[in-house]
Amino acid sequence: MKLVVQRVKKSNLKIKNKLYSSINTGMVILIGISKNDNYEMAKELANKIIKLRIFNDDNGKMNKNIMQIKGEVLVVSQFTLYADTNKGNRPSFINAAKPELAISLYNHFIDELQKLISSKVRTGKFGADMKIELINDGPVTIILEKN
Repeated sequence: MKLVVQRVKKSNLKIKNKLYSSINTGMVILIGISKNDNYEMAKELANKIIKLRIFNDDNGKMNKNIMQIKGEVLVVSQFTLYADTNKGNRPSFINAAKPELAISLYNHFIDELQKLISSKVRTGKFGADMKIELINDGPVTIILEKN
């Protein structure tokens, strides 16, 4: 399971040119799920996310987590995080989970995260063509991976 975590000032997610989700200060999390991932990995990464200290304290140091700043979270599925470009120029997605497993783990990750965070976890729509606008704060982008 791979997560790309971006610290943001705000983000909007649109589907078919209509606003679907939006957040203010917090995190946009892109989640890629591989064919070898499981529920325990999703739970462990949800726990890691809420403890991740990527927000500035009063001294400008990254010492605060999402709970301490009362931030918001937007989670978006992105199977392309498992793109393999070792052979040729067209990406292969052979390592990405099949939709049945990916949807289940995506929803489990969201549920686990929602249990831990006080604000509502916003999401994209699994499998949809989405447009995401965001203002990356810093910029701060962290990649988390659980094998």
